[in-house]
Amino acid sequence: MYPKRILLTGASGCIGHYIADGLIHNTPHELFLLVRNPQKLQFDYEARPGITILQGDLRQIERYSRLLKTMDSAILTATAWGGTQEVFDVNVVKTIRLMNLLDPDVCQQVIYFSTASILGRDNQPLRQAGELGTDYIRSKYMCHQQLSKLAIAPRITTLFPTLVFGGDSNKPYSHLSAGIPEIVKWRKLARFLRAEGSFHFMHGYDIAQVVLHLLEHPPGPDDSRELILGNPPLTVNQAVRELCAYFKTRVYFGIPLTKQLTELLINVFRIQVAAWDRFCLQYRHFTYQNPISPATYGLTPYCATLTELFQVSGVNLPQRTKGRK
Repeated sequence: MYPKRILLTGASGCIGHYIADGLIHNTPHELFLLVRNPQKLQFDYEARPGITILQGDLRQIERYSRLLKTMDSAILTATAWGGTQEVFDVNVVKTIRLMNLLDPDVCQQVIYFSTASILGRDNQPLRQAGELGTDYIRSKYMCHQQLSKLAIAPRITTLFPTLVFGGDSNKPYSHLSAGIPEIVKWRKLARFLRAEGSFHFMHGYDIAQVVLHLLEHPPGPDDSRELILGNPPLTVNQAVRELCAYFKTRVYFGIPLTKQLTELLINVFRIQVAAWDRFCLQYRHFTYQNPISPATYGLTPYCATLTELFQVSGVNLPQRTKGRK
């Protein structure tokens, strides 16, 4: 493994923390971390030589034009989640601008993070994502549509994360991991319901394992450069059973939560449902063909099941209280 010059954007995020930590402690590479606020970094970026903090916003990426020409690899995790103007400026305009500033003759691989939400079950772009999606999803859809037109396109490996969990005392929590306590609270109601639907998930640590592997073993000429990140699919009902089993909560034969019943509940309780949310309620099966995980490359997954996810997330079994004598 010879040292490379690697740019990492979004290092202050959940996935960025796992990737940065892996690069710092498991590789000799020279790292350039682009972050808006270095105070948000919870890892030790002075743990070894060869780590440079580039303080700045992706919207001013031109400040680093000369430096970008020297990068051997780039890992692009930075994203904007809210604010229409910022979302499209960061996730489309400036992300494309950054890739155009890289030198295709020097940069051997760009690992770009998109989202599986823009794909259908055939792994092809999902038209409804571009039409009905949130600003975030539509921006990712638009960026993906432009990638093939770039000079560096043959070097781009696009990763499509499914549901992302992760975070601990030294790393920021993903949106989903932050919501685990609420999910746990709903288990007693969920055990009475049955719902059609399925999904994949992956932990941030396992995403970092895949990224570090791809850095040293890029896809070959005949390999796909568009990769879905996710463990094998789970049905919603399997997830409820696994959650209840973890808490030793009995599961009952439940009421089928059909599309018609869902629509009725929305109308009765006057729930405001956005166009994308309504589409998701109808689509239900967010699963993909040939998802990859550390196991795909002969690596040991950190978190391959929901039970393991609860364990690493610090979800404790409730303590039984002793009755009065």
